Amino acid sequence: MSELHKFLFDGLPVRGAIVRLTDTWQEILRRRASSTEHGAYPEPVQSLLGEITAAATLMQSNIKFDGALVLQIFGDGPVKLAVTEIQPDFKVRSTATIAGDIAPDMLLSQMVNAQNEGRCAITLDPTTKFPGQQPYQGVVPLFDDSGKPLERISEVLEHYMLQSEQLDTTLVLAANDKVAAGLLIQRLPMQGEGNLSGSMVSKENEDEIGLNEHYNRISILAKSLKSEELLELDVDTILRRLFWEEPLTRFEPLVGETAPRFSCNCSRERVGKMIVGLGREEAASILAERSDIEVACEFCGVQYRFDPVDAAQLFTDAVQLQQGPSGTH
Repeated sequence: MSELHKFLFDGLPVRGAIVRLTDTWQEILRRRASSTEHGAYPEPVQSLLGEITAAATLMQSNIKFDGALVLQIFGDGPVKLAVTEIQPDFKVRSTATIAGDIAPDMLLSQMVNAQNEGRCAITLDPTTKFPGQQPYQGVVPLFDDSGKPLERISEVLEHYMLQSEQLDTTLVLAANDKVAAGLLIQRLPMQGEGNLSGSMVSKENEDEIGLNEHYNRISILAKSLKSEELLELDVDTILRRLFWEEPLTRFEPLVGETAPRFSCNCSRERVGKMIVGLGREEAASILAERSDIEVACEFCGVQYRFDPVDAAQLFTDAVQLQQGPSGTH
């Protein structure tokens, strides 16, 4: 079963979390593999998508925000988009769009950042929006400050958190066809208000009081965790091996019904709105070539079909909604 564990290092402004997505991740892969249009992900794409799914789950666990966290990697390579969405109750869905051949040993830069146009975006989409309110989004390139392409999702997100949120973060991520897992270590914000984290780090005098030293020590310990250990070992064993000398306060884990779990919020109504957004002429053009408009959800694979009568009703309803109950604008 999938599980999420959070902990604090006693007396230090450092927090951590470990996520292991098992049944949740396997369900995401199963739905993709059963798609007659796409089929299973190539192994490099599977690893990429699994790592961002684990990372987004960890990030959602550390923010005080009533809304979805959406993590996207997109660019100019054969993988056009890898995206995961984590709801505040840890409902998870993920997908990737592939438009080219994927070699077995492809690196992140080759898959997404062929011409250095790749980007990482994190969006916070509130459940309830005020009039005119837009989701918060931060975007960073898939290269470091010197212009060198980053080859690991963990490096991309560490760079994002430092540049966009002023938060020192250490991530260890791994995924295969059974498990998507991640370990996050983060220095707790000291003061102030911010965006993604809910607060921002004040680094004034931190070296003098030793906070950098403590965080750096714990970060080095975390980085010693190997991918195969993260995928194969249970959480208790990982924490004991890494931090046996560090006093920890552990919180009640999310397991069972409260654990991260696959769920898709697609619906016929949403797909209908998308068709209306295409316009009446485009919809008619599609129906002139085939008997119905068929749309498959990229996340869960559910098929939605609209015949000519269904499509006509969509546009009639849209006009009536725009006019209002009185029949006037």
